[in-house]
Amino acid sequence: MTTHLAATATASSAAVASPVLTDLREFLAFKVGAEEYGVDILRVQEIRSYEKPTTIANAAAELKGVINLRGVIVPIIDLRIKLGQQHAHYDHLTVVIVLNIGQRVVGVVVDGVSDVLTLEREQLRPVPTLETDVRRDHLLAIGAVDDRMLILLDIEKLLAPALATHPTLQ
Repeated sequence: MTTHLAATATASSAAVASPVLTDLREFLAFKVGAEEYGVDILRVQEIRSYEKPTTIANAAAELKGVINLRGVIVPIIDLRIKLGQQHAHYDHLTVVIVLNIGQRVVGVVVDGVSDVLTLEREQLRPVPTLETDVRRDHLLAIGAVDDRMLILLDIEKLLAPALATHPTLQ
C-alpha cells in the first residue's frame, strides 16, 4: 500500500512539473508575415475585419488605438509590429482577433486567420533557443502539423508589456 501511495505522489509531482501547454489542445492558427502562429482557442472571443481604431496619444507603436465593441473599449495591438515586422500593410485580408486575457478584452491585428487546429502532445516540440524579438517565455511550443510549423504563443505574457505601458488601458 505504501509503495502505491509513493508511486501516486511521484506521478502527481511529475504532472505538476509538466508544462502547462500539454493541457492546451486547440489553437487558432493565423499568419503574421510569412510565419504561422497559434493561440489557445479558449482565449478567442471573435474574429473581426480590421477597422481603423481611435488613436491614443503617446502610445507605443504596436498599440494602434481602441475600438468600441458593443460598449466595451478594446485596445487594438498590431501583433505584426509587436513581433518585429517592419511594415504592417492593412488591406481587405487584415483581421483583428478579439481575445479574452484575464479580465480584459484585447484585439490583435494579424495578416489573416487560417483555421482551428487540434494538436496532440506528440505534435508539440520545445521552443529552441533563438535570437528573436520575441522572448522565449512568450512562446509555449512549436506545433508540427503535417508539413506546417506553428509557433504557439503565450499571448498573455506577450501582450502584458504593451497593455501596461498606457495607464488608460489598465
